Amino acid sequence: QVQVVESGGGSVQSGGSLRLSCAASGFSDSRYCMAWFRQAPGKEREGVATRDSIGSTRYADSVKGRFTISQDNAKNTLYLQMNSLKPEDTAMYYCAASYGPCQVVPGPNISGRSFAYWGPGTQVTVSS
Repeated sequence: QVQVVESGGGSVQSGGSLRLSCAASGFSDSRYCMAWFRQAPGKEREGVATRDSIGSTRYADSVKGRFTISQDNAKNTLYLQMNSLKPEDTAMYYCAASYGPCQVVPGPNISGRSFAYWGPGTQVTVSS
């Protein structure tokens, strides 16, 4: 059974940086997709970034140039480096995983239904 658990959220001022981590375990196939989603109160879930097991990455337009998704295979950990944070980045951030190639294009109103495994989330709050 795949398990993913996020960490690294917190509060930061506008323009600051945070790095989220997602510890993953239990994959039984070498081909999988991992992703970061976020959801702010009263808003639809948004796909932030995806990374498949061969290293291809995609980003939502809203975070391109500011966020970087990466993975440390030795530690089975996915990261989301977030720089130049804005108040509109405030949300609960979720790590998600699925087998097979990444099929979603990150962006707004992406429910993530194709992802079977989700972490409990970590809160990111950016103050102006």
